[in-house]
Amino acid sequence: MEWFSTLSLALGSAWTSGINLYATVTVLGLLQKFALSKPLPGGLEVLDNWWIIGIAGGLYLIEFVADKVPYVDSVWDVVHTFIRVPAGAALAYAATNQDATTVNVIATLFGGGLALSSHGTKAAIRAGANLSPEPVSNWILSIVEDIIAFVGALLAVFAPVVIAIVLIIFALFFTWFAPKVFRALKRIFKAIRAFFGGASFKEVARKAG
Repeated sequence: MEWFSTLSLALGSAWTSGINLYATVTVLGLLQKFALSKPLPGGLEVLDNWWIIGIAGGLYLIEFVADKVPYVDSVWDVVHTFIRVPAGAALAYAATNQDATTVNVIATLFGGGLALSSHGTKAAIRAGANLSPEPVSNWILSIVEDIIAFVGALLAVFAPVVIAIVLIIFALFFTWFAPKVFRALKRIFKAIRAFFGGASFKEVARKAG
């Protein structure tokens, strides 16, 4: 069952990276650094480096603030489309790089797909919240996302069966939610492009929807 634990960790950490990459890396790094779990598989052992933990923790604090400001969170999500997704795939690759090549490639592909799916779902939900007139929903969603990222990373390490079930449930949910995700991402990109052209982010986001 070692292969199952490794694969669950690879895919679970990729999934949480799409939600909050820096929280995921910080959790994995601290667990490895203080030997709070069995050694992380494959190339993930490098996460115990204090430079990596410190940078990830610092970026998490920046994201903690940015993620709670309406519209700033959406811009942050757009930028992180090009960070969270490849990073999720990289974590899945690193976790399985001592396994057979086929498993490694499959884990990397699925890891990237899960990171994209969770990131897209997060961005779509936050874009919808930004159309409401109050900021409270942003705070609540941000805190819930942080909790999911931290708990998910811990489950990926300590409870492979549980995180596997969570991923299956999420995959089923995403098959229904995917069209909404793609429409929301399209709306976000249009709104940001128009915003830098001088238009109101909120108004353009409404029209694009």
